[in-house]
Amino acid sequence: MKKLYVLCAFVVTNFCVGQTFNEALKKATAEDKPVMLVFAGSDWCAPCIKLEKEIFQSALFEAEKKNWVLYKADFLKKSKLPAEVKKVNGQLADQYNQEGYFPLVVVLNSTGKVLGKLSYSKDTPAAYIKKLREFIQ
Repeated sequence: MKKLYVLCAFVVTNFCVGQTFNEALKKATAEDKPVMLVFAGSDWCAPCIKLEKEIFQSALFEAEKKNWVLYKADFLKKSKLPAEVKKVNGQLADQYNQEGYFPLVVVLNSTGKVLGKLSYSKDTPAAYIKKLREFIQ
């Protein structure tokens, strides 16, 4: 059941299932899109769960996500992630989330340069998307 929850958490948001971070960067280059790297604790972090439900599962974000390459680094506590996934997520956190904030949305260019960071806020999906877009203008 726990494995099913983890799979559903990734599939529901369409965050780069089965794709490595390097592949996400290559895709961003090929498609000329920014990368949205999301650090979350989808089975324990209340603001992460709110961000998922209120923003990422909204119809507006569903339409918006075609403009991004999405990658989710999930740090589960109640469920187990494969060791390799944990290792990669830890390396990404060391590079892009040294403060250890959850949730944290890091907007990157296709070379991995940080363009901006955003956490959960009680914004409408439209306002949140506007904040994300401001990093890439």
